[in-house]
Amino acid sequence: MYFAILLLSFHLSAQATFKMPENVKKETIKFKLINNLIIIPVEVNGVELSFILDTGVNKPILFNVANNDSIEVKNIEEIFLRGLGEGGAIRAFHSKGNNFKLKSIYNNNQDLYVVLDEKINFSPRLGIPVHGIIGFDLVRDFVLDINYVSKKIRFYKNYEYTYKDCKKCEQFDIELYKNKPYLNSKVQIDDNREVDVKLLIDSGSSDALWLFENEGIGLKTPKNYFEGFLGRGLSGGIYGNLARAKNFSIGNFNLKDTKVSFPDSVSIRYVQNLNGRNGSLGSDILKRFRVILDYQSKKITLKKNNKFNTPFKYNMSGLEVQHNGIRYVKQLISDRRGIIQSDKGTQSTVQIILNEQFKFSLHPAIEISEVRQGSPAGLAGLKEGDVLLTINGKQTFRYNIQEINELLNERAGKKIKLTVDRQGTELRFFFVLKRVL
Repeated sequence: MYFAILLLSFHLSAQATFKMPENVKKETIKFKLINNLIIIPVEVNGVELSFILDTGVNKPILFNVANNDSIEVKNIEEIFLRGLGEGGAIRAFHSKGNNFKLKSIYNNNQDLYVVLDEKINFSPRLGIPVHGIIGFDLVRDFVLDINYVSKKIRFYKNYEYTYKDCKKCEQFDIELYKNKPYLNSKVQIDDNREVDVKLLIDSGSSDALWLFENEGIGLKTPKNYFEGFLGRGLSGGIYGNLARAKNFSIGNFNLKDTKVSFPDSVSIRYVQNLNGRNGSLGSDILKRFRVILDYQSKKITLKKNNKFNTPFKYNMSGLEVQHNGIRYVKQLISDRRGIIQSDKGTQSTVQIILNEQFKFSLHPAIEISEVRQGSPAGLAGLKEGDVLLTINGKQTFRYNIQEINELLNERAGKKIKLTVDRQGTELRFFFVLKRVL
């Protein structure tokens, strides 16, 4: 899943910044880590919503408010937004003077953008309600200590944070360009030489590494690759070539066999030439570190955590799934069937008792949203729109989307048996998970 926004030029009004009360030095926010993305609770004009923390965006954007019509936004004007994806600019509204709150952190004069297009909704693919994205405006005046293991972020007032001696940490300079952070690193594709790259630090990308092809400096898709779906941006689906980099390094941190995606030129036409940018550093790499992000000092500090050596996995089934509507589920809650036999003289009487009790409940329907061509699932005959009913004999309503993705990508060689509903007909499929590249 990938989220990135590029805003068209228009006038921005002066606004207040996020702050804490005088007597508060730091604030701790618990987050959910879904598909490598940080989801935080944010109160907007008195209504609690869920936002992706996305260092690749400037202003907050609301894009899933159809079921929250009690949210009031103020002082709106029509604008257009552009983002990653194959489509063009989309209609939205710029709103001023909104109240934002995260526990003791607040801003009573915050700009935001509201997208009313119902197709711009990332909740089905994440499996939980997500109402928007928030980035620079929230983080610019704090030092953030992001702990992906404990799933907590500590926000410090800049003058209250003290850097500690840390032998296992490395600190790097970052460049801020149009309110977005960039980091210099190195990548080695195949057996070619290392290439210096400038990457956007993008916590709103669930992927590991994106590179923009540039044969002049040695950035091009290697021989071993496959074509596929990279994610969904504000302007639609993003497609490209998926491969592996022999090595990716940030200072003395080296990551081997890293997943790398080369998005097609149409999907990135608005961003590929900005500020000498060569691509994006996403959350599949960031989650392997304890991250201290300091915009005021223009520094990022990294320390390896216990996820650092976790292998980079591509989708081994070829399936992408999402919520789409609800379905009735019939469950057996008691089974009192039995046989009673009684003898009366020379005659025997046999009585069969059937007393089954069921309950019916509503659960989200888990639908196949993408099938990669040539993948194990694709070769088995699964199709986009099929609704998953069971995985290896267990009903899918027992799992959330993240657990289903893990089951479908657990290990190479694992056998998968699926029952699906295809337009009212139950069908069964079998395939074996296969490591990609």
